[in-house]
Amino acid sequence: MRFIIFFLMTINLFAVDAELTIEKDVASKASIAIIEDQATAYSGTHHEKMFSLLKDDIKLSGHFNLDETRREGDFNENSMIPPELHDREYILKYSFSASGDTLDIKLLRVYDNTVIFKKGYSVNSPKRYPILAHNAIVDINSALDYDDISWMKRYLIFSKYIGSRKSDIWVADYTLTFSKVIVRGGLNIFPKWANSKQTAFYYTSYNHKLPTLYRVDMRTGDRKKIISSQGMLVCSDVSEDGSRLLLTMAPKGQPDIYEYELGGGLKQITKFGGIDVNGKYLGDGSRIVFVSDRMGTPNIYLKSIGSSSVEKVGLYGNNNSSCDAFSQYILYSVKEGKSVNIYLGSAYSSYIRPLTSNGINRFPRFSNNGKVVLYIKQNGGRNSIGYLNLATKESALYPIKIGQIQSIDW
Repeated sequence: MRFIIFFLMTINLFAVDAELTIEKDVASKASIAIIEDQATAYSGTHHEKMFSLLKDDIKLSGHFNLDETRREGDFNENSMIPPELHDREYILKYSFSASGDTLDIKLLRVYDNTVIFKKGYSVNSPKRYPILAHNAIVDINSALDYDDISWMKRYLIFSKYIGSRKSDIWVADYTLTFSKVIVRGGLNIFPKWANSKQTAFYYTSYNHKLPTLYRVDMRTGDRKKIISSQGMLVCSDVSEDGSRLLLTMAPKGQPDIYEYELGGGLKQITKFGGIDVNGKYLGDGSRIVFVSDRMGTPNIYLKSIGSSSVEKVGLYGNNNSSCDAFSQYILYSVKEGKSVNIYLGSAYSSYIRPLTSNGINRFPRFSNNGKVVLYIKQNGGRNSIGYLNLATKESALYPIKIGQIQSIDW
């Protein structure tokens, strides 16, 4: 019971701007500066924030040595490059409309003053302006043939407590500068994206006699009932092709992991007298990792679907939880004294790498390409959403003010 409470625990988050820590040698990165169109500068309420979003996206990509000076200039392609920028490799010029719903960019190569990429972006509401910045920086990285950073374009989905037995479900950009309620009314928790394109999601409603899992189409808003169960009901993972779900259910009072095949049936994966929760597909989906207290304290275990054998894979620590998986790799939180830190490990070797070193760090999630880790950090009364770029070693913390987060996915 104590672990069930831990599994359902919530976190208070507050505030809004990013803090970034750069660890990679800046000499190995391409140098870039940013110039805003002087004709549109300060013409709208979000213009200062647009510069910050572009700046922080560029930093977290890990591919640039950024000149952080905010400059204004001529957006014209034939304009002169300021003398102080002649030693840069690239200049990003942008024009952000006063209405806040369009962004035009040009990427110049400095040595010959040539535009090597340009594009216009628009959103259907000025509130979604952060998406303009994320799309632009992802495309610039692609134009320069750098490693893919399209994870920046993905949406977070999370549930937020607003009162007794009341929890709404929200979507947001990865910085939470933009956020929107998509399910409200009653107790709605444990949202999980239904596919890699983020066109649908699952969530559990506690607004009926039994906990009920629903699937919601993001485009139409249509809601479809999937399954109901006694006790707890959580969709913790979805197979790569979207056809299978891993569910934590407790129809007889003790939580176990089940697999539900859409259009098929339900089968029980774990059968343990204690607590098995938070199943995650591993590799090709024939195996799962999950959290269990079968050795007295919560830890991370591996199991082939259809097999009765179970193997401990949380090799560091003896009080481990909040796991996630990508390919052969696993993430999990380890309680260390008064701290809880996140470790990266392998399900098939003794590889261990600490990712955090202080504070309370929980709910780690791999990005869709496995190169970035999202997590929730509590430190000194300050709570933030954090990102760790495993490929480039950049990190970001976004303090946010959004109430009590119950669970999160991206």
